[in-house]
Amino acid sequence: MASSKTILRALAGETLPTPPIWMMRQAGRYLPEYRATRAQAGDFLKLCYNPELAAEVTLQPIRRYGFDAAILFADILLIPQALGADLWFVTGEGPRLSTITTQADFDKLGPVSDIHETLNPIYETVKILSDALPSETTLIGFAGAPWTVATYMIAGQGTPDQGPAHALRMENTPLFEALLDRITEATIDYLSMQIQAGAEVVKIFDSWAGSLKGDAFLKYSLEPARRITAALKAKHPNTPIIGFPREAGDGYIGFAKATGVDCVALDNSVSAEWGAKNVQVDGCVQGNLKSSHMVTGGQPLVDETKAIVKAFSGGPHIFNLGHGITPDADPDNVQRMIDAVRDV
Repeated sequence: MASSKTILRALAGETLPTPPIWMMRQAGRYLPEYRATRAQAGDFLKLCYNPELAAEVTLQPIRRYGFDAAILFADILLIPQALGADLWFVTGEGPRLSTITTQADFDKLGPVSDIHETLNPIYETVKILSDALPSETTLIGFAGAPWTVATYMIAGQGTPDQGPAHALRMENTPLFEALLDRITEATIDYLSMQIQAGAEVVKIFDSWAGSLKGDAFLKYSLEPARRITAALKAKHPNTPIIGFPREAGDGYIGFAKATGVDCVALDNSVSAEWGAKNVQVDGCVQGNLKSSHMVTGGQPLVDETKAIVKAFSGGPHIFNLGHGITPDADPDNVQRMIDAVRDV
């Protein structure tokens, strides 16, 4: 039976008169209710691992805006922690991890079979959300792509050019590939458990895919996405998968066919017109309004939103930002964007 949920319809290839809409990082610091709940939790990681509070912040933007989907509140670096890496967050600076740069570092990581003890609270959050969300709202689970997660594990933090990961990739390829393989296997198990718990769609975030060029992109971004997708489709054939190789440029072309994902999310380094011509021809696309519009607002926000809807109107499309909403965004601008999409 065909779903009545608009996002599932778009992911199945249906062209809808009004695209469904959700927003990356829609549960986050731009919302006062999120900040209040995070304060209640104590810190970011405690919030991620508290199923009741994580479900609450996931539900907040649904209550406020009526998005067509909720995305699980968690973090892409929970997988490294579940594998045995130390993880902490520095206020105002972001995540820090123990580094994986030698074979001895790698040997300290635990087996994939042990990750669920750490990650069980995440699955509990999914179960709560599966029961609590409105019947028309799709629940999206997610994980970071192996390359992106590896860049943090190798450097111990975010870096502007992913230099440490590129250095290890070239200087000790066997170690780099063993790490990528371990993350890939863990990601398959993690997403599979999210689906079993109630996630209706899953998304693979390869936030740093754009720094991989040529054969390296094919080998370390596209191929892990294909492997994860194939494994999940074998276990959960009816669960759609969204791939997001951010800033992939021409690497977006053919990505859906090569990996098997049901939808390709586009960042705003490519135009909607380009995406319609080169990517939407293979199926559903998601995107791709600049997140800065959520800060600046005004008529340019409305005009650009409508232009993107028009550009993608000839095929299946899920409206979203080209990257996550930023903490300095104005909550009122989010409503303006939704109204422009729905032409209220």
